[in-house]
Amino acid sequence: MNKIVVLYRSKYGATKKYAKWLAGDLPADLIEVKDAKIEKVATYDTVILGGGIYASGIAGLPFLKKYYETLKDKKLIVFAVGASPYDEAAMVALRQRNFQGKLADVPCYYCRGAWNEDEMSWVDRILCTFLKKMVAKKDPATYEPWEVALMEAMGTNHDWTDRKYLKQIIDVALDD
Repeated sequence: MNKIVVLYRSKYGATKKYAKWLAGDLPADLIEVKDAKIEKVATYDTVILGGGIYASGIAGLPFLKKYYETLKDKKLIVFAVGASPYDEAAMVALRQRNFQGKLADVPCYYCRGAWNEDEMSWVDRILCTFLKKMVAKKDPATYEPWEVALMEAMGTNHDWTDRKYLKQIIDVALDD
């Protein structure tokens, strides 16, 4: 039997929501990365790791990189959660940044998250405001998809989480 664990690192809750959905749908055990012990994680056949995208990095991925040698014979799956709509070019860049060398063959899926400025730390709000000001100087016709999303989201709250993003992850996790 395929024993599955879902590890996650969530800053504002969207990744945690996806991780809980996955754990319930598969079924799988659910562990927050900060509480994960490699000895326990190594007992699973399939390890799914989810994390939010921050400064083009995936939260929680350092755990997988650190313990890759222990986990390399497991089925490894990563999902990244961001506020922007899916964009193929952005996924290519995300893979290039995060899946070099030994992680090159690890599949990564994208799940659209949420945007809630009321829950953001003051540092994140300031950074987003600064970023919006920089993007606003550009011609809107040249915006990349993430820039369009940023400009539309600022000053509002959105929850784009949807179980539909999990179908591919579930299919791969259950495929023997």
